[in-house]
Order: sequence, then C-alpha cells, then structure tokens
Amino acid sequence: MNLVDYIKDSFDELRNKVSWISWEEAQKSTVVVAIFTILFALAVFLVDKFFQTGLGEYFKLF
Repeated sequence: MNLVDYIKDSFDELRNKVSWISWEEAQKSTVVVAIFTILFALAVFLVDKFFQTGLGEYFKLF
C-alpha cells in the first residue's frame, strides 16, 4: 500500500466509520475542560507560591 492510498483510506474511515459527538456536546466538553484547566493552573500556582514562601523563610534562618 502506498502513501496516497493510506491517506485516502484514512480520510474515508474518518468520514464514514467514526462516530462523532454532536457540536453542542463538543462545545460543552470544551468549556468543562477549559474550566478545569484554569482551576488546575490556579492550584499549581498556589502550591508553588506556598513552597516558594515556605522555603524562602526556611533559608532565611541560616
């Protein structure tokens, strides 16, 4: 099988054999992922600041 046939078969499979979620469901899922990404980034930021402050105070003791 050459590369062109492989690409054609891949596109055919994506068009005809894959079941896709609806546009509305994709939008809702995107919003949920965005919200959790922001929350996770804030949590990592807060933990980083906590350790940065804690270690800074710890090393000031020496």
